[in-house]
Amino acid sequence: MAKAKFILKEPTSKIETLVYMFYNYQYKRFKYSTGEKINPKFWNPKAQRAKESKQFREYPEFNSRLDKLENGMNNAFRRLLNDGIQPNNEILKKALEAELSGNILQANKKTFFDFIEGYIEESKLNKKSGTIKVYNTTFSYLKEYAKKINKSVDFESITLEFYNQYTAYLAVDSNLSANTVGKHIKTIKSFMNEATERGYNDNLEFKKRKFKTLREEADTIYLNVDELKAMENIDLSSSPRLEKVRDLFLVGCYTGLRFSDFTQIKPENIVADKSMLQIRTQKTGERVSIPLHQTVKNVLKKYNNILPTAYTNQVMNRYLKDVASLAQLKSEVETTITKGGVMKKEAVKKFNLVTTHTARRSFATNLFLADIPAISIMKITGHKTERSFMQYIRVTQEQNADKLLNHPFFN
Repeated sequence: MAKAKFILKEPTSKIETLVYMFYNYQYKRFKYSTGEKINPKFWNPKAQRAKESKQFREYPEFNSRLDKLENGMNNAFRRLLNDGIQPNNEILKKALEAELSGNILQANKKTFFDFIEGYIEESKLNKKSGTIKVYNTTFSYLKEYAKKINKSVDFESITLEFYNQYTAYLAVDSNLSANTVGKHIKTIKSFMNEATERGYNDNLEFKKRKFKTLREEADTIYLNVDELKAMENIDLSSSPRLEKVRDLFLVGCYTGLRFSDFTQIKPENIVADKSMLQIRTQKTGERVSIPLHQTVKNVLKKYNNILPTAYTNQVMNRYLKDVASLAQLKSEVETTITKGGVMKKEAVKKFNLVTTHTARRSFATNLFLADIPAISIMKITGHKTERSFMQYIRVTQEQNADKLLNHPFFN
């Protein structure tokens, strides 16, 4: 017998979570997002309805909406059988939405921009400020585009035609790089995925292969061991700000930690008897254990295990270029960037490309060139697949050939 069941998306959540309806019929299972949200403490899993509670005064209306949805589901299923139509999930979804038309669906109807605005506010509770900034920037460009074309941009607007016109608008009119355009498309796809999951959207053109996230390989560099030694050997005693920046950067180069982590190392993160650093990374929340390189030991000893307070990432990047210049990292590197739809090439002094993130790439690349297994490096860098790791490190064809020359197969 066909039967509807209501289940919370995250039953152990401390904040509101989505309610799903599962409908079991003819040995199949249909999953539907109700669009309703509730704090699990107000939910009765046995009754599959909201509890009677003074703290959740709208429980009668909430339960009534679930009742209407369950009745609509049963009516839609019976109508299909009566009409001689064999149900499947796609047919059942259309039948349900036809049954609820003008009722629950209309009550839950939101425009794409309404959804984005609400989703950004909701995300402030559980996502990092950097993610919220990305969301807001993408939303701003979407609103500017809608104003420019003098049309609303809604769920049904997100088509391949929109993709082609919008990427051209971002690249040419807004003069954004290919990677920045790709980041905006990736964020729009995230918005659409979330809206689809919650039952607000049924337009799936954004999932097509041609609706792709653009990506251009960035001209990022790494510093080899000799270059790091040159940086380490500079006498910066007359410039405390540069000395502090250099020392923090070296810690990043020999630990593989991100700026947000190597600038937050505390004495309790140092396991002296094991000559190891243990820290929980801010971005992923994972705990990593990293052997202490002699350079890191020297820096920690210099500051009595209390590293100096860092500048902001932007300021440190500016000072790092001065340090790299003093270390004579002045070889020219050819850079390419696609901006305004045009690829531009330019020769840039290497010191101008050094940033805090160069430290992490240097760590990964130098360890790889030293024949340390990729899986061991990935345990520290946090890469989940070897493919993503290999895209991250900076190894030239010549360096790769040099590594192979020492392999037994070629000897």
